[in-house]
Amino acid sequence: MKRRTFFQSSIAAAAASGISFAQRDARGAGYAERDISPDIGMEQPGGYGKSYHRTFHDPCKARAAVFGDGKTRVALVGVDAGSVSRSLVEQCRREISERCGVAPSAVLIGASHSHSGGPVGGVEPGEYDRASELVRKLAYEKTTVDNPIYVERVRKGIVDAAVAADAARTDLLSGAGAGHEADVAFNRRFRMKNGQTWTHPGQGNPDIVKPAGPIDPAVGVIGSWDRSGRLIGCIVNYCCHATTNPGGISANWIYYLEQAIRGAFGHQAIVVFLQGAAGDVTQVDNLSPYRAPTGDAQARIVGGCVGAEAVRVLLSMHRGELAPVAALNSVVTMKRRVPSPTKVARALEIVQKDPKEVGATEWTFAKETVLLDAKLKWEPEVPVELQAVQVGPAVLLSTPAELFVEYGLEMRKRSPFPVTMPVAYANGDVGYVPTEEALGPGGGGYETRLTSYTNLVPSAGRQMTDICIHLSQKLTPGATPEPPRAPTFGGDGSGIGPQPWSYGNVPPELS
Repeated sequence: MKRRTFFQSSIAAAAASGISFAQRDARGAGYAERDISPDIGMEQPGGYGKSYHRTFHDPCKARAAVFGDGKTRVALVGVDAGSVSRSLVEQCRREISERCGVAPSAVLIGASHSHSGGPVGGVEPGEYDRASELVRKLAYEKTTVDNPIYVERVRKGIVDAAVAADAARTDLLSGAGAGHEADVAFNRRFRMKNGQTWTHPGQGNPDIVKPAGPIDPAVGVIGSWDRSGRLIGCIVNYCCHATTNPGGISANWIYYLEQAIRGAFGHQAIVVFLQGAAGDVTQVDNLSPYRAPTGDAQARIVGGCVGAEAVRVLLSMHRGELAPVAALNSVVTMKRRVPSPTKVARALEIVQKDPKEVGATEWTFAKETVLLDAKLKWEPEVPVELQAVQVGPAVLLSTPAELFVEYGLEMRKRSPFPVTMPVAYANGDVGYVPTEEALGPGGGGYETRLTSYTNLVPSAGRQMTDICIHLSQKLTPGATPEPPRAPTFGGDGSGIGPQPWSYGNVPPELS
């Protein structure tokens, strides 16, 4: 659609609804959510093979918040999914813009990276149709594939939630702040005595030297209240893989994050979760000498602790107007790493054997080498969108990557904003993006494997980080709401104003 045609159709749609875009650009915030739970029997993403849902634990949702400052609006959408493809994001943005006028570039769509969601963000139908019969079989029969019925459900949920959030905007009082939760997330990569870095070397492994990276304990929060003091909704940003898997279809630990916040503030509160730079951070403590809780128990611990800290931040933050709002984007093209001809030839031999014969792990990553080799023939480079979305004194810096935590910490350190939220898995999915050190001598580990999912050049993370920081530096932070100032002590000499407490301004009485 041409630009002029797009705006004409958007204005016509607004006029038909009886609400002009000028009216819709009024100040305020709104929140909404939609159920996007997959069906029993649909594929469960999160691995490199096939797995299917057999039970239901809790609903998966698309949750949205829209903020306006009178001139501009931004939409933040959190999706309980492993990832969202760039094609899905672009489709949702177009429809959101057509239905309510929020600019496509001002819409951030981030996946929670739940490993217990539905089949979206995997191999897309038709993606490998131009490849050989062997490659098509490996892609469609041996790898998680998007379900068109479910993808449509997610698309509709994202769009409807964003449009409803925009329609629900009203004069709410909002605030922004950050807390600290350092007890439930752990870096899963470790320096080993052999000079390599391993992912999940195993509890009690005597060859562990030390963790290979940090965590990011910040709990970023934006909250909005109505004039009666009810929490209408909030944004929560935290860095930890959603791999607790409470059992069956689930939002993962994010479900218990939501429960903790609603337990404190009421069921009406919409909790929009946006995942941090958690590429190398999970809930697994490889250094603990104790047997770890699993499944639902672990989901409760992570979600409950992060939720409790978010509650503390919400209770302590001051409320007012968060302005201005703005969004900046930059799309860059990045090259993929290329497997050697020897590696490809060996992989082709392996995938034509039974996985039991060569081992499931070796077969799986041989399959990934073959798929990547095919993809490189028509897509040797990939578009990568970096985005900065401002809500007053807070900025959300998004990448479409499973970005290593070091980069998220650097964004927070170099951003000019008092509240900076690194958001990964947003507006697309380009796989793991490790540090250059992790891809160099002494590096290694699961996240550095070369696959059809993870394959960008070693400098990709550095480029993404620098661009996100540059975008944040082009924006001017808004004021953080503050409480009213106390009157001047002693007043103006008339005795009006704070005075010493007459019960307490006395010397000690010993008799």
